[in-house]
Amino acid sequence: MPDSARAARPVGVAVFLLVAGALGLLAAWELSIEKVLTLQDPGHVPSCNVGVLVGCGTNLSSWQGQVFGFPNPFIGVAAWPVVITIAMGILAGARFARWFWLGLNVGVAGALVFVGWLIYQSIYVLDVLCPWCMLTWAVTIPTFWVVTLHNLREGNIPVSARVRRLAAAWFGWIPLITIVCYAIVILLAQAQMNAIPRVLIDLQTAFG
Repeated sequence: MPDSARAARPVGVAVFLLVAGALGLLAAWELSIEKVLTLQDPGHVPSCNVGVLVGCGTNLSSWQGQVFGFPNPFIGVAAWPVVITIAMGILAGARFARWFWLGLNVGVAGALVFVGWLIYQSIYVLDVLCPWCMLTWAVTIPTFWVVTLHNLREGNIPVSARVRRLAAAWFGWIPLITIVCYAIVILLAQAQMNAIPRVLIDLQTAFG
């Protein structure tokens, strides 16, 4: 019985959440440090400022960078450890109630909506691509799909048996779904900002 229970644990989901949480926390931590350094010294140039298009200084100093009255990265510093803790709990054998999984789903859905808005602001308003922000985008998108499809296939979200089967089938396609989402963001950035050649110029200037 213990072996079958252990096998039923969503270990793959937990491992993904652990890695995604660690990367998200890294991005939030680095941005938080840069924001604090900027507050201490208005002349501070963030280390993530690679060039004209690639940098985080513009985002950090804009109102979009502190939507709730404090720097956005502070949200990540508080939220990503929760994701890491959930992952470690699953790996340690914890089993969470349906309401817990639904709460996590609401959280990652909210994060995806917020990230989508930030992507829009970066591309269409600020005209800048923040490296650490992009890492946050990169982990938030698949985190939403992993948690949502897991909840659908496991019945945590009350749906029909057919939808559960579809979610289980689509779960294996999450890497492709994520790549498609990334491609959409890249295409939007290229169409609006001519991003690809400008990024290459910034990188060549910074490291060449």
